[in-house]
Amino acid sequence: MAQISASAVKALREKTGLPLMECKNALSECSGDEDAAVQWLRERGAKVAAKRADRETSFGRFGIYAGADCGAMIELQCESAPVTQNEEFIQLANDLATQLATGPGADTADDLLDQPSPSKTGATLREQKDELFNRIREVFNVGRMQRLSGACGGYSHNASTVAGVLVEVDGDFKDAVARDICMHIAAMRPAALGIDDLDSEEVDRERQILRGAALNEGKPESIVDKMVEGRLRNFYAERVLTEQPFVKEQKITVGAYAADNGMTIKQFVHWELGDA
Repeated sequence: MAQISASAVKALREKTGLPLMECKNALSECSGDEDAAVQWLRERGAKVAAKRADRETSFGRFGIYAGADCGAMIELQCESAPVTQNEEFIQLANDLATQLATGPGADTADDLLDQPSPSKTGATLREQKDELFNRIREVFNVGRMQRLSGACGGYSHNASTVAGVLVEVDGDFKDAVARDICMHIAAMRPAALGIDDLDSEEVDRERQILRGAALNEGKPESIVDKMVEGRLRNFYAERVLTEQPFVKEQKITVGAYAADNGMTIKQFVHWELGDA
């Protein structure tokens, strides 16, 4: 068996980030060949990952790419809360979103993982993910993925509630304004973009409730319907993004804030970790 020097073990550790003993064992198994040892470690890690594949991944974060041409958001799940703050985990999440936005697109997580990593030259996203697993030994799963083709703002909230928001806009794109709208969405959780996007059955139920309340107040039936439509504005202000008072400036709606900045909101995606 070839003698394995301490410097060779150290070099492999710096390259892979794995414990010294694992690096030494790999070099011993591969007669001191560093490239072969790296492959040996990858294959060993893949076997460990396969055994742990059914572990629950209830933590995670959203990787986001937002720009003047397109945007994307992905959900990257892991096993424990501390890993969500790991710099390499955050980088992987954002690399996944960047490649989804700027690459050829992907219909599935496997399609995306087989594409090049934006930050790791010569490596695929799958190899980047597998190398991180080898160091952390937690299962990572790619969950939901979304790509939008227009100018986008994005925001990821990683405190008590883990949420990700992507907003597509038309007009004079301003990144800071689009991000402000994303932050509003994360805080206020609108159900729809515009009034016409609300569930019509839900609106009809609310209209009937308001109509019954007005009649019980003794209001003349001839004016009840007009009153109901007026009172529905409060319902819309709770559920419709463009009708909600903007959190940073309550005197105007989100729709008006966007318009004042030369933009129209086309669509938004709002996810919270763990939601289907």
